Amino acid sequence: MNTRRARHAVGFVFLLLGSLVGVWATRIPDIKQLLGLDDAAFGLLLLAMAIGAVIGIPISGYLMDRYGAAYITKVASVFILFVFSAIPLGASVLYLVPIIFIVGFCIGTLDVSMNGWGAEVEQALKQPVMSSYHGLFSLGAGLGAGGGALAIWLGFSVAVHFSSWCMLMALPLVLVLRTSWLSETRNEPDTKSPLFVFPKGALLFVAIMALIAALAEGAVTDWAALYQIQELGFESSLAAIGFAVFSVAMVVMRFVGDHLIARFGPVRVARISGIAAFVGASLLVWGDGIWMVWIGCAVMGLGNAVLFPLAMSRAAADPTMSKGAALASVAMLAYGAFLFGPPMLGFIADAMSLRASFAFVACLALLLPMLAGALKVAR
Repeated sequence: MNTRRARHAVGFVFLLLGSLVGVWATRIPDIKQLLGLDDAAFGLLLLAMAIGAVIGIPISGYLMDRYGAAYITKVASVFILFVFSAIPLGASVLYLVPIIFIVGFCIGTLDVSMNGWGAEVEQALKQPVMSSYHGLFSLGAGLGAGGGALAIWLGFSVAVHFSSWCMLMALPLVLVLRTSWLSETRNEPDTKSPLFVFPKGALLFVAIMALIAALAEGAVTDWAALYQIQELGFESSLAAIGFAVFSVAMVVMRFVGDHLIARFGPVRVARISGIAAFVGASLLVWGDGIWMVWIGCAVMGLGNAVLFPLAMSRAAADPTMSKGAALASVAMLAYGAFLFGPPMLGFIADAMSLRASFAFVACLALLLPMLAGALKVAR
């Protein structure tokens, strides 16, 4: 097995999935208009994608244990390109709902399996690489969004845009499929065990860390701009910069994170990250000037960037659960927090204020330094 080639192959899969998310995000208004749906109806359509992803996560863990992370990653990568390119081929809700569901299922499946393969490469290299993998995912999302903006400017239809992007991604994917890698499998999988296993012991604390990081990311993504406009009185153009600052900080930290983890260890990095996440959220809550808010968004991005990659690496090395089950259990809680956390924050905002919602996020961040010890694997 060529470990270096496998490292590049897994990195491209992270980039691929991120790019598809970015491409999808840029054409949501066009697809909504094409179907003639109002906001509520289109929200239900997006729910189909979320449900598909939630179902795909535990199934991916089971399939990983049986067939190996590399094999499932390759199959899911090919399948998602075919299904994604088929999204704009129909203009009816009856056609699009099952297609969107399958896309979501592929996203959930690929999310777990590519982290599993990445963890195997990380263990073979004997050095941290998971953080840079997630940096490639974020970079891919930016490339997909940038390509989407260019496609809209050039007047490409959704069908031409999606199919051309998938063909572009298919070329390097061929090299991924040709990458030889022997993943760990369970020779005799227990068919009586439940499809989803709730994390136990130290892994539960690891999952809570991933949950808190995902909730913070969802909070900034969905509520930060609105908070700045409604409660701080900033202009819309300025408020949008907060999320951009947060995203750039996350990408930079994820690419730097592997070096920091190798030098200082995952526990120390997680503790410092937790402190940074708390400080950043606090600046967002108490800052009344635009620069203070932007600094808060940047520090939040730096603090939350490596927590999910660290959780994935720790889950893959858990001594009490199979790799697939452990990764799926942590990913399920984190993904659930990203999906359902922002609506919960909305309820807090409705009862109190958006400032109170971000104060809640800051309070949760205080738990991160205390939970960081769970990242140490007991041998």
